[in-house]
Amino acid sequence: MPDPRPKPDQAARIFKAIRRIVRAVDLRSREVSRATGLTIPQIVVLQGVRDLGEVTTRALSAHADLSAATVVTILDKLEEKRLVERYRSAVDRRIVHTRLTAVGHDVLHNVPPLLQAEFRRQLEALPPARQVALADAMEALARMMGRVDAGVEKGASSS
Repeated sequence: MPDPRPKPDQAARIFKAIRRIVRAVDLRSREVSRATGLTIPQIVVLQGVRDLGEVTTRALSAHADLSAATVVTILDKLEEKRLVERYRSAVDRRIVHTRLTAVGHDVLHNVPPLLQAEFRRQLEALPPARQVALADAMEALARMMGRVDAGVEKGASSS
């Protein structure tokens, strides 16, 4: 006998899950910010500078998946805190490179994981194929929702 109950609207289920994810990310962001004095986007950019070495804003923007304008705003704040330094290319003065300072290295060394430990534990417990499927689904969802970067640029707590 078929189930007589109405089937939940899949879009509503997805929206509800997104709201829960946003809430969890917001809570974690606050914890990390209290511990470091930095926002998650600032940490992501700082990690990008570390990972890419002496890097241009364009490359950092692509790496962090943020607009160049957002990255410049974040770099301004990181430079004020003396975590990064920027300098012009000797070959092409139009190009600006960014590198970590010793203080930036020290700060990154003490940054707590951006994802909660329980999330990481549960993710790592999944079979590799399930992890890939989950990552693929999240990336597809992000593409479907479009690039949401304006809020990061304008939001006071995000840069």
